[in-house]
Amino acid sequence: MNGIKRLAIGGGLGLCTLLSCQQMAAAEEETIKAFSAWQGRGQIFDTGPDRATFVGSFTGMVFVETEKGPLDAGHMTCPAIVDLNLKDGTQEAKARCTITAKDGARVYSDLTCKGVQMVGCDGEISFTGGTERFAGITGGGPVTVRSGLHEFAVGGGNVVQESAGGIILFPKLTYKLAE
Repeated sequence: MNGIKRLAIGGGLGLCTLLSCQQMAAAEEETIKAFSAWQGRGQIFDTGPDRATFVGSFTGMVFVETEKGPLDAGHMTCPAIVDLNLKDGTQEAKARCTITAKDGARVYSDLTCKGVQMVGCDGEISFTGGTERFAGITGGGPVTVRSGLHEFAVGGGNVVQESAGGIILFPKLTYKLAE
């Protein structure tokens, strides 16, 4: 596959940069590598003797890896719930994400992962649908969520406000557009 076509298909998750969107091959399964630098905000609730639950969202730009380096593919927003085991530091997370391309087309997905608090989560993302040129999209792949800086502020009752940042890696996203 030549570099120009590869950029157009790789950007298919979020951008059609060098070729028009109509030139992307429908019904062909494609695999791309992508990542998102994110910022998160939310609240942590005391939900048991050794449990806490984070309710919030993370948002950030999505970049698709190409032969020429990362390409800005759009923006991702994910409302999320993270169950934290305070005794052993493990966590389980679920999120519903919307990736919005530069042209307004959207991809919807479910993300799940398990890991260790303050280190990260490994899991899967599954595409559940889309709008416009992404209507009927299917696929997904492995995901790794890593977090960095965390800031906490104590609120009223058993609520703690949290701000954090990190990166989400999509090392092998496979997708198929509807015919």
